[in-house]
Amino acid sequence: MFLARWRARRASLALIDELRGEIVAASRRPALYRALEAPDRVDGRFELLTLHVGLVLRRLVALGGLGDDIAQDLVNAVFLQLDDTLREQALSDIPVSRRLKAMKIAFYGRNAAYAAALDSGSRADLAAALARNVYGAPGGAPKAGALADYVLAVEAGLAQISLEDFVRGRFRFPDGALAGG
Repeated sequence: MFLARWRARRASLALIDELRGEIVAASRRPALYRALEAPDRVDGRFELLTLHVGLVLRRLVALGGLGDDIAQDLVNAVFLQLDDTLREQALSDIPVSRRLKAMKIAFYGRNAAYAAALDSGSRADLAAALARNVYGAPGGAPKAGALADYVLAVEAGLAQISLEDFVRGRFRFPDGALAGG
């Protein structure tokens, strides 16, 4: 009994790690930084990771059931990786804790803004949220509309992915019609 649970948990961790790896790879596509001019800095990479994780979480939660469990495990894995990354920068416990708290607030706040825009079907609201968060330009950014189109395409692609694809490790991040990426 114990061994069966251990194997199941180990398989689950491997699945979450694979899923996280797919998301990280998608958030680091060169075309996001070249063609869509996302800032290729630590904060820009965090913004794109947040965006991609949020899109996958939306799909998993929409699938319900086991999708909810996978979503929670994914969030935990993402923040454990962020914790490890901060510690590799030789930060002590208190600064890591403060930064992680700020990152969690940013993560959930941004994804709430993106979800509201996606739920309303407003490309303009999505572009405004992306301009504010990804580009740091509350008044708008030249490539925010193109990034909004990418997000809408990814959202549509994710809608085609079944829970079985997630559970069986067949998840591949949709390209979102991103040229050169």
